[in-house]
Amino acid sequence: MKSRIINEPGEGAQRSFALVFATGDEVVAGLLGFAREHEITAAQFSGIGALSGLVLGYFDWETKAYKRIPVTEQVEVVSLLGNVALGPDDKPSVHPHIVVAGADGMARGGHLMEAHVRPTLEIVLTESPTYLQRRKDAASGLALIRL
Repeated sequence: MKSRIINEPGEGAQRSFALVFATGDEVVAGLLGFAREHEITAAQFSGIGALSGLVLGYFDWETKAYKRIPVTEQVEVVSLLGNVALGPDDKPSVHPHIVVAGADGMARGGHLMEAHVRPTLEIVLTESPTYLQRRKDAASGLALIRL
């Protein structure tokens, strides 16, 4: 993955970055590594591109666990959205959701658990002016943003 700052911080401005993933890059690990390397405590991101395969997640309220849904075909990324916040360990964590479409145009989506790029994935990540923190929610067992 390559990155470049596209908006320098200044009075009242937030940093924005362009992230370009190459064939074979793993998306979730790349995003997490970038956020931690740049000490990003709050941000939102969006992206488009294509993937050679991914694993979606669907949160099952009854079991309080994610059901893993593998998608093994080449897909277009119709929409990748998410945020960065401090996790319960006070380190940056990412929360990505994605919608992809296969060769037949049918869309699938959910929580992005893992994905491999082919040939590219382009993400714009913009910091928020204050940090966000995730804390474990007793009802769901998930780490949710606390304001």
